Amino acid sequence: MKYRMFWVTTVLLMMFGWNWMLEGGDAWRGWSQEPWVDGDGMEIAIRSSAEDQLAVVGTTGDSLTAAEKPAEKPAEKPAEKPAEKPAEKPMPAAPVRWFKGNLHTHSLWSDGNDFPEMIADWYREQGYQFLALSDHNILSEGQKWMSLKTIEARNGKTALGKYLSRMGSEWVETRGSREKENLEIRLKTLAEIRKKFEQTGQFLMFPSEEITDKGVHINATNIGRLIRPQGGANVQETIRNNLRAVAAQAKELNRTILPHLNHPNLGNSGISAENLAALVEDRFVEIHNGVEGDGDLGSAQRHGLESLWDIASTLRISRFDAPPLFGLATDDSHHYHGGRKASPGRGWICVRASELNTQSILDAIQEGQFYASTGIELVSVEFDPEKQLLEIEIKPQGDAVFTTSFLGTMVDFDDSSSPRIDRKTGKEIPTTRDYSEDIGKVFSTVEGLKASYRLTGKELYVRAMIQSNQKPENPTSESVFRQAWTQPVGWKKHLTEKKSP
Repeated sequence: MKYRMFWVTTVLLMMFGWNWMLEGGDAWRGWSQEPWVDGDGMEIAIRSSAEDQLAVVGTTGDSLTAAEKPAEKPAEKPAEKPAEKPAEKPMPAAPVRWFKGNLHTHSLWSDGNDFPEMIADWYREQGYQFLALSDHNILSEGQKWMSLKTIEARNGKTALGKYLSRMGSEWVETRGSREKENLEIRLKTLAEIRKKFEQTGQFLMFPSEEITDKGVHINATNIGRLIRPQGGANVQETIRNNLRAVAAQAKELNRTILPHLNHPNLGNSGISAENLAALVEDRFVEIHNGVEGDGDLGSAQRHGLESLWDIASTLRISRFDAPPLFGLATDDSHHYHGGRKASPGRGWICVRASELNTQSILDAIQEGQFYASTGIELVSVEFDPEKQLLEIEIKPQGDAVFTTSFLGTMVDFDDSSSPRIDRKTGKEIPTTRDYSEDIGKVFSTVEGLKASYRLTGKELYVRAMIQSNQKPENPTSESVFRQAWTQPVGWKKHLTEKKSP
């Protein structure tokens, strides 16, 4: 009899014991709807008392039922509307931070004078988080051998010795010999270099090409396949044809590819501000290029790059109902063994993103979430569209003094212009027109580590230029003081208003 009672008790516990626990027995009464947290602070489970279930929350935010309440006997009266499931607690967003990188770099794959992995190593060691190797009309793919004579002729006489010392003889591949004067070195591919140098969350490399089409140079960051120069009857058409080729590849491969126009004043010639404004396919332009003599400050024949930026952006918004250009600073580095003309570390961008990966960085750049710099580091750049307030905080650098200028163009600007006259010939310069001082006008100047400007609503756009009284670590004759540039803000409302009925 006692054995029979034992089995009856066991069966009853099996039938009702677990249900009692899930129904809120004393052992569970202290468990609130707050999530479980593991040792690393990750939320791993939430209990919903309304549903009487245990939901496990994954990184995607989906829920998986781990235990369900046993079905109850149907009630005679109509069932009441079940309680709504509590909204899932959103996963906390990854904190945003600044990532420093250079999108214009050359190696031995085209006309640079160092091995690509030596270049990647230099940028990584200098604190950059991303880099694009953008050689002319070539991708770092396939077999490519280069003679030592060719390398040394590029002022790279110490290149091989440094390469062997840093990478080791097991990494460096050679054929031939010095004695026979036929020594060649194999250039490593981007795929090989990425395996050696990329590190999740710390260093990222982009495939890139500088599409070089006569006087037109366009970088295509995150390119998937080589794009041959497309040609054109003039500068504007050549730029447009190459931009269309980039867009076509991006669509075909379902891939984000970021094109930008390089050194618009190269060789004291290039595209006019008016034609650049009309090329609404282009969203990015270099406003600082680290090559000595590339025309950043302009000349008697050309606008400086900042003026070109302001004129083109003003005309885009006011005439073409298009967003302004976003401005980049780059190295365009070629020389890594003491040459001064195109050495690294002169210009870069800092991108505000939540993660260091290809899509996160490219998305942030496309949204204008970055600033350009030649040596100034910003703590924050915040624009509140409701308050129409642009706020900037600068990181201190010793005893450096910082001056922030807020520039832009008003809605009712004087848009008159006249052709620039060549002082030597007395003839008009076909690619340059001079505008009133209304374009790129300084609205306010602030000294110190913090600066702000409240838009009145009458500005087409506002941007900030911050300047230090200290020289860059690796200056050119055109970059006398350290500078930083934020992207234009306050322009979206004007496009929306114009498009509204």
